[in-house]
Amino acid sequence: MSYRFMRIILFFDLPNTKSEETKAYTKFVKFLKKEGFMMLQFSVYIKLAITSAKADAVIERIKKEVPKEGTIDVLIITEKQFAGIITLLGERDSLIVNTDDRLVEL
Repeated sequence: MSYRFMRIILFFDLPNTKSEETKAYTKFVKFLKKEGFMMLQFSVYIKLAITSAKADAVIERIKKEVPKEGTIDVLIITEKQFAGIITLLGERDSLIVNTDDRLVEL
């Protein structure tokens, strides 16, 4: 079986000033973690997908969980493109495995 690994990158900016907004923010982040996303930066989460169909399925599940307010963007890139990210300050998180060892098929 041939795989074309890709990364789902999710960027979000959710309001977090009122208690109900904080609850919605917390619920969304917990959902992302349960879905297998890992934090790359604050409000930037990533997940490995083995095919575009799997990535599309993840996006459909996310659509059902989005909070009422805020902005959520999704970008899908290939594993090769992800490996080409240049870090200008700080260090890459070594917990983000860049191999198929992190692969979880749903």
